[in-house]
Amino acid sequence: MKRVIQISDTHLSAGKRHFAANWAPLRDWLLAQRPDYVIHTGDVTVDGADVDDDLEYCAGLLRELPVPVLAVPGNHDVGEPHHAHQPINAARIARWRRHFGPDWWSLDVERWRLIGLDSMLFGSGLPEEDEQRAWLDATLAAAGGRALAWFTHRPLFLEHPDEGDSGYWAVKPAMRAPLVARVREHGVALVATGHLHQMQVRDHDGCRYVFGPSSGFVVSEQRQGPMPGDKSLGAIVYDFDGTSVDVRAAELPALERFFIDDVIDEVYPARRVV
Repeated sequence: MKRVIQISDTHLSAGKRHFAANWAPLRDWLLAQRPDYVIHTGDVTVDGADVDDDLEYCAGLLRELPVPVLAVPGNHDVGEPHHAHQPINAARIARWRRHFGPDWWSLDVERWRLIGLDSMLFGSGLPEEDEQRAWLDATLAAAGGRALAWFTHRPLFLEHPDEGDSGYWAVKPAMRAPLVARVREHGVALVATGHLHQMQVRDHDGCRYVFGPSSGFVVSEQRQGPMPGDKSLGAIVYDFDGTSVDVRAAELPALERFFIDDVIDEVYPARRVV
């Protein structure tokens, strides 16, 4: 059996330390769980898309963990498609790769193939989007009968694969459809994401969708709107055994329940994004 722990949306920075108090208790809890791997599903940083020091600082924190760590970027790490202020582009991707390594990757654990995807490329129109798509198809085709799990930042959907446009919170329907088709075609068993700052596990068409919580802060319903899941701070524990997996959502009471609403003008002045 191999244990993998998913953490997400830490939003850490050497310069803006609004959520820094949650790193030490998260780190200590991780060490007590004795995972074989840690996967960070994005928004590692407060503002790595513009502040290289944020990327460098957070990469250093992850390197200090005595366990292999893999990560995929979030919108605050590399920007997002066609954003007015921080569009994802080659320079931002290159900065991520310099500090964290590949923004898409695969790892074989037990009889599983774990696949990390850069969801900020979905719909970007960048050459890297086509490269990732071709790599994904080849990686799925070469899985050799292994069970399949995806890890990425932005959820494919909020409540149902056929829902409409959820704006900022989920992959756009036009980009979602071919991804969901791949999930169904290849029998992907698990899709794990972050971004929502909500904790939830739900099943659709034989696939388990895990919406991982933040360990940094929560977002009020007034700002976020109605959102499926629980506004808890924590992590997700996966115990892979053969082709099965036990999934456990872990709320961590030691983490301070910060609300982004209280400090958004300091953390994200002008843009006022989550």
